[in-house]
Amino acid sequence: MKEAIISLGTNLLDREKNLKKAIKAICQLPGTTLEKVSFIYSTKPFLVPDKQDYYLNCCVKIKTHLQPKTLLGCCLGIEAAMGRERPYKNAARIIDLDLLLYEDFSICDEDLILPHPRIKERAFVMVPLKDLYEDKCALGLDFNDAFYKTNLTEVNLYKKVLL
Repeated sequence: MKEAIISLGTNLLDREKNLKKAIKAICQLPGTTLEKVSFIYSTKPFLVPDKQDYYLNCCVKIKTHLQPKTLLGCCLGIEAAMGRERPYKNAARIIDLDLLLYEDFSICDEDLILPHPRIKERAFVMVPLKDLYEDKCALGLDFNDAFYKTNLTEVNLYKKVLL
């Protein structure tokens, strides 16, 4: 089994319920088991073109037999099944699932880039990722320097337990 990290974000409707539903769906993927869930954080919308509610964000560590592109497709399927719409870039969303890391794989094509290219720019990703990797080194990605150079003040602990 391969280790992978998925970030989750939501700012529409019952945000906590959205996270629970998405994590449950991830757990039901074939050949996939949940290893760990980060704390949940409330975060200010980032680079959005309109007024939006705060997000809830977390990360999950999974083990899976699914290949990276298949896992990405499953994440997109979960988003669609939960009603994710994409009317414009950075629109509010019921759920957003981003495949951040997959083992120490490096992929760069039109469908998938691994590691996710903007991990080190986003405090709302690095803070929950730190819950999973306290040394700030995740599957070969060292985000220690970026972590301390990012504005962490807009990422606030919301809840320590989700499930």
